[in-house]
Amino acid sequence: MKAHLLFPAADFDFEADPPPHSADLIQDLELSTLLNAMAAGDKFLFDISGKVLLAGLTDTGDIRFRQEILADCIAQPEVVREMYLVACAALQDKRRVWGFFSSQHPTSILSAAVGQLEVLIVRLRELRQIADEHAAKFGSDGLTTLLRTLQLELDDEYFEALSHHLRQLRFRTGELLSAQLDRDNSGINYVLRSGVARRGWKERVGIEPRSVYSFSIHPRDEAGAHALQDIANRGINLVANAAAQSADHVSSYFTMLRAELGFYVSCLNLHDQLAARDQPTTFPHPAPWGSQPEFACTDLRDASLALRADRVVGNDVDADGKKLVVVTGANSGGKSTFLRSVGQAQLMMQCGMFVTANALRASVCRQVFTHFIREEDRAMVSGRLDEELKRMSAIADHAGPQCLILFNESFAATNEREGSEIGRQVVGALLEADIRVYFVTHQFDFADSFHRQRPDSALFLRAPRQPDGQRTFKLMVAEPLPTSFGRDIYDRIGGWLTEHPPGQSPGQSPGQPPGQPAAQSVAQSVAQSVAGPEQPG
Repeated sequence: MKAHLLFPAADFDFEADPPPHSADLIQDLELSTLLNAMAAGDKFLFDISGKVLLAGLTDTGDIRFRQEILADCIAQPEVVREMYLVACAALQDKRRVWGFFSSQHPTSILSAAVGQLEVLIVRLRELRQIADEHAAKFGSDGLTTLLRTLQLELDDEYFEALSHHLRQLRFRTGELLSAQLDRDNSGINYVLRSGVARRGWKERVGIEPRSVYSFSIHPRDEAGAHALQDIANRGINLVANAAAQSADHVSSYFTMLRAELGFYVSCLNLHDQLAARDQPTTFPHPAPWGSQPEFACTDLRDASLALRADRVVGNDVDADGKKLVVVTGANSGGKSTFLRSVGQAQLMMQCGMFVTANALRASVCRQVFTHFIREEDRAMVSGRLDEELKRMSAIADHAGPQCLILFNESFAATNEREGSEIGRQVVGALLEADIRVYFVTHQFDFADSFHRQRPDSALFLRAPRQPDGQRTFKLMVAEPLPTSFGRDIYDRIGGWLTEHPPGQSPGQSPGQPPGQPAAQSVAQSVAQSVAGPEQPG
């Protein structure tokens, strides 16, 4: 039997290596927060969720297959959790059976295999009972096929035959073997027979002639006992191997069932937490990658932020037909949050999950990459720009057509003219290679050049700033501006208040002699170092 809950006709390879740059995805998109919510403190669920989330699907049919199963799980969470607990209990029962394969003797292998089958058959009966009671409640192809298979293959006749064979394999009245004599009178062709040789009472008391010849080994005859054990091992060997393979097959079924159901249980955990925080969820519409990519969302939110913040603002974006989306605007205005929400939604959609939005339609991509700003290298092995270019080179080695790359403040470690030129060349090459790009930047030269050269093939979003300096955190379609309103942050951190008396410098206390405050001088030094030396002319 097969579970087939993640693919219609195949098993998920949980031993496969993660995709390239998975560590960057987890860090940049804050997937650890998402995975911790899915795991609910269970390390096994954390590992399973991470493997499925990062191994995205590219076939829209497979995505909808999982979406339908997950919709069934959300409608009947108690039944799905009960099946998962049965699979977990079966594997725990297996570990309690001591000595499985601990000895190479066939009799020991047979005894351990029979012991495991006896405890696993109890869990198979529980699965069959769940299928009998709840099969009619599900409508997805995956779950209805699973439950129907349990009902058909685990019928009463199967359990009766299995129990009968397990009782026989205990050999409580001894083993019956047949053998032939070789030319040197050694035994060959040992065969285990069903039943045991029985003698009538007349034969046992000596009234009738003996039908079989027998002898007994003295309790202290160790050599004789070893010889008899060797004979029994030869006859039992084939049966022991068959029983061990059967136990391994049933155990493997529960292992795969636990893993595949574990993904859906993780999704239920996440769904419960989002619902408790009154966050929207919906199943997205996956579209095949075409010449004109699709991406349109309503109230799309950062799932990780939604799990820890009380107030989360969603975004409505229509980027259909746009391979490049450039996001500019006010500092701390929600640009990076939007970028994370796009990456999270793409990964969640392509593993068959719901997304935190009211609606989403997006083209599937072959792989997602992120290129986010990093902290300065504390070891001073390389500069920030050097590190950014190395990471970009590593992405280029794996990226190809039909990929998605998310940039966050990339190539900003040098002056704006150089950083903009690097960004233009990199993004231009990616677009020519049929790679979709989302780029958050403060570099006006970079954003403005694409706005002038590609006004129809790119979408430009801006994080707005209200007249009083407040941020709405809701992006709007607008051309880039030459400022990101960094003065707002400087004023807030430097302590400059607009109600200070006229003529009083920022940071200057009443009565203090005029002069340049320390905070301002530091800010100007930083600005000068980022902008680079003043150019002549």
